[in-house]
Amino acid sequence: MALHSSRTLKAQDVGRYFLYLASQEKEPITNKKLQKLVYYAQAWSLVLNNKKLFSEPIEAWVHGPAVRSLYVQYKKFGFEPIQEEIKPDTLNISGKSKELLDTVWNAYGKLDAGYLEILTHSEEPWREARKGLQHYENSENEISLESMKNYYSEKLEETKKHK
Repeated sequence: MALHSSRTLKAQDVGRYFLYLASQEKEPITNKKLQKLVYYAQAWSLVLNNKKLFSEPIEAWVHGPAVRSLYVQYKKFGFEPIQEEIKPDTLNISGKSKELLDTVWNAYGKLDAGYLEILTHSEEPWREARKGLQHYENSENEISLESMKNYYSEKLEETKKHK
């Protein structure tokens, strides 16, 4: 799955963009919440743009979907809001990717980390990747792009039918 132009985004680019949006709206954002936003950005990119937004795998962790490299980057903040000043001219997001991330932010950005954790736990891609595991068991199981695309495509179709 190729991306727009030849430049591939990293999960960190996506995360930094959400941190920037959060700072603009004075919306505190924790590592756990950031993980869920990045997950939903990948999922909706697969559905709406028919391509992945970034190449890092998303794993089915105890507290929901997570990108390991992104987690490690912000782990020092623990459960506290991430404190990092992001200057707009350092962001590498534009075009369709920016539109998508703005849409994801508008849909999920005001929801707290706990709610987003419950939401992802109720959805098939995370549940499928954790099949056979206890709720407290650590996992490096990858959430498949295919399961994300299929599940959220169905969600989109359901939403269209109910309008």
